[in-house]
Amino acid sequence: MQDEQDVRVAGLVEEFLAARATRKPSVHTLQAYRRDLGAVLALIGDGDGDDVVTLGDLSPRSLRAAFARFAASRAPASVARAWSSWNAFFTFLVTERVLPGNPMSGVDKPRPAPYSPKPLRGEDTPEQLLSAVRSADERQRDPWPERDVAVLALALCAGLRLSEMLALRVGDVQGRPGERRVEVAGKGGRPRTVPIEPELDGVIERYQDSRRVRFGRAGPRDALLVDRRGAPLRRGGLQYLVESCYRRAGVTDRVPRGAQLHALRHTFATRLAEDGANASEIMRLLGHASLTTSQGYIEVTAEQQRAAVRANRTNRALRGL
Repeated sequence: MQDEQDVRVAGLVEEFLAARATRKPSVHTLQAYRRDLGAVLALIGDGDGDDVVTLGDLSPRSLRAAFARFAASRAPASVARAWSSWNAFFTFLVTERVLPGNPMSGVDKPRPAPYSPKPLRGEDTPEQLLSAVRSADERQRDPWPERDVAVLALALCAGLRLSEMLALRVGDVQGRPGERRVEVAGKGGRPRTVPIEPELDGVIERYQDSRRVRFGRAGPRDALLVDRRGAPLRRGGLQYLVESCYRRAGVTDRVPRGAQLHALRHTFATRLAEDGANASEIMRLLGHASLTTSQGYIEVTAEQQRAAVRANRTNRALRGL
């Protein structure tokens, strides 16, 4: 074992992140690890900087105090994520024989709030959105409705996450007519295949045709989704694109707070559940790591069905019988 008093934690954090990078997580996952570890580490350093903290400073008592301060201004989900980051970090140190045990068992982890999907509100909102965006908006400097519809359709009809859209390559859309599919680089390095129906295939084909007119033929390894200059879409650009589509369709009031593009994916999953898909099918199509997450869509659908029955005016007539 190394002498705990002499080992700076900041250096071990870099070793941990380098080890995690070999698993090919998303850039955002690595950034979250760094952010969570650094924030709590700074609190343990008590203003003197995280580079002065040694392993000897990481007792259950000091960790509890730091997490209490960390949690004071953050949501339970953020605290739970930070706890998981530190737990993974200590597990790494135990595996590397830097520490004999993991002290996180002495730090309480917040209970996560029940999973609650956030689909677009309104029965016909997805159709209204697509209808509004498919026509060129002359108020835009360079309207490109084919691209905008393709982005919305990939979330609404294939359930792709923002990061998965950004990672798509032209060659990821594969298969013969009638058997088309998209190969997705999923969250946590879990690839999956999502079948696409002829309607979505047609949307993607029209977008690619319009792209060839603008920028010439793209190779199979080129990014599928590009901006108006032909460069690969980035996170901020994709988020802005979706927000502008909501504004153009006049449905911003039907988008759950904080959901944005994810509301489209949740709409896809919710409609799957409404149409009879089971949790296992939803799990495979959306790339969930847990069946519990997929089950949440089915439970929400059941609640909505009961609310619809409850709203039936005939039920109220039964109360006096």
